[in-house]
Amino acid sequence: MSVVMETRTAADNNPLGYAPISKLIVRFALPSIISLLVSAAYNITDQIFIGQVIGMLGNAATNVAFPLTILTTALAQLIGVGAAANFNISMGAKRRDRAEGIVGTGLTLISVCGLLLAAFVFLLKTPILLLCGATDNVLPYAEPYLGITAIGLPFFLFSQAASQLIRADGSPAYFMMSNLAGAVLNVLLDWLFMFPLGWGIQGAAAATVIGQIVSFMICARYFTRFKAFKIKLETCRVRSSYVTDIARLGTSNFINHLIMMVVNIVMNNTLAYYGALAAYGSDIPLAVSGVIAKLNRILIAFTVGIAQGCQPILGFNMGAKKYDRVKGTYKKALVITLCVSVVAFLAFQLFPRRIVSVFGAGDELYFGFAERYVRIFMLMVCVYGVQPLSVNFFSGTGNARQGIMLSLSRQGFFLLPLLIILPMTFGLDGVLYAGPIADSLACALSLTMVFKSFKRLTV
Repeated sequence: MSVVMETRTAADNNPLGYAPISKLIVRFALPSIISLLVSAAYNITDQIFIGQVIGMLGNAATNVAFPLTILTTALAQLIGVGAAANFNISMGAKRRDRAEGIVGTGLTLISVCGLLLAAFVFLLKTPILLLCGATDNVLPYAEPYLGITAIGLPFFLFSQAASQLIRADGSPAYFMMSNLAGAVLNVLLDWLFMFPLGWGIQGAAAATVIGQIVSFMICARYFTRFKAFKIKLETCRVRSSYVTDIARLGTSNFINHLIMMVVNIVMNNTLAYYGALAAYGSDIPLAVSGVIAKLNRILIAFTVGIAQGCQPILGFNMGAKKYDRVKGTYKKALVITLCVSVVAFLAFQLFPRRIVSVFGAGDELYFGFAERYVRIFMLMVCVYGVQPLSVNFFSGTGNARQGIMLSLSRQGFFLLPLLIILPMTFGLDGVLYAGPIADSLACALSLTMVFKSFKRLTV
């Protein structure tokens, strides 16, 4: 009894310091997973409706616009994860003043970055699409789609970044509901704008923006009743020291997504180039890659959601110096992540054609390449979630250097070079085999780094 009381006193009666780890993971990860699934639903829903109405070129158009979504998510991770991690560590160490400054600085940075990003896209829309691999056939669809969706980028960035703070404040279900409301509206408006009204790809883009604005409004409302403390106007003053702290712990997640964007751009251009040299042409590989990228966001939602759900637990217990709970959180989350990834592996290997056909019709050449792409490129998805979980482990425990290095591994150290080198010898197949090789190497490196760090975590 005295041990329990002592533990609760040290944890300041915060359940993150004493509640069962498995229950905490479920509590914090489930809303995060649903939120990420909802976020993915924006792109997936657009892809499905566009594929059904416009066809293969519509799928390719959303693919070449997709790097901007990744860039927005990268900025949201940089500020949101960095602010949330610092907030949890500060609260665990009982430094309330610092926690207030972190939250205020984070909210201001989110708003400013969103506006700057939208302006950047408006000014350089066509060059961006050409850089991302748009062909002459795809560009007429991609330009109006990106031009409209750029309006929603500030709202999307705010809801994604601020959701990290909402979860860190102990309200994981709230931001899930904010994103869910926007996604449901997006689905309904996609149908309305594209079928009865016949607005085409512009209708899909407009539906996305409206849904993002609704999610933003609900998410922003939360900060008028923040649990940990009242957020005032003076709280949102930007302080350079806090900007540095936020960047330090958010950089690993930011780099991970930024490299993901670069990989997406390189892959698009590589597929278009080597596809033109094969029987498939440039547009089929580009369209299939877009479909699989959106499908992969479902798996990412589960694996990254679990990783993000662990971050408050890791951060608080690291600040409270409860290292056994830090290790236990990672190990239990790892088991859950591997189970989810195995289910995804079986689905991709057993039902590739059925999965791809949801995103529109195509000829036998299209589906033949799609089946081959799914079965080879997604071969090692069974271990895909190990790396994001490990990145969040280092971010959540304040080890920025390790987190940054690991975040670069799968996309930067392994996949990007493989996408350039392998096709020189194996042509289009080289792109496909780059995926499973990179996944295997990233998994091995992640486990080595994490379990090595366990030895340094002693009571």
